[in-house]
Amino acid sequence: MNTNEVSWFCVRSQPKHEHIAAAHLQKDGDIEVYLPRIRFRRSTRDGPVWFTEALFPNYLFARFDLQESYRKVHHTRGVQGIVHFGDQWPTIPDTAIAELRATVGSDSVRIIQEELKPGETIVISGGVFHELHAVVTRVMPSRERVAVLLEFLGRQTTVELARQAVIREGDQRKRLL
Repeated sequence: MNTNEVSWFCVRSQPKHEHIAAAHLQKDGDIEVYLPRIRFRRSTRDGPVWFTEALFPNYLFARFDLQESYRKVHHTRGVQGIVHFGDQWPTIPDTAIAELRATVGSDSVRIIQEELKPGETIVISGGVFHELHAVVTRVMPSRERVAVLLEFLGRQTTVELARQAVIREGDQRKRLL
């Protein structure tokens, strides 16, 4: 630990405890914390549900003096440790954090919206057509509905669905178990 200045460090949290570690670190006035998160819809049997997750699972960023605050940060609830390689404690440039904040947004939660276009493949979420694949034929933004072409019982059928009941095929984020 040869750093003797306030710098950004990458902090490893316990699994799915990024927000807990960030909250406890923020209680200390000497430590600035940045936890970029994303909010997206995931398909479930009951239909699409909004989820919020860390952009970098199990990691967050904290700005502190390593020599003064090492023990405090390392033993904070939800923290597993400060990223280091042997006796090297890499710092993150202020510009990298500034660029990340500019990209994710000021409130540190980036909402991933799906704007559908005709011709895109989607997955139906919830209801009788759950997990069936279809192709968007028409988007009706004023009614918040989409018309899709799906193959059902050996026939191609056009069905009108609520916009919230469909998810772009490549946007389904599933957790690995």
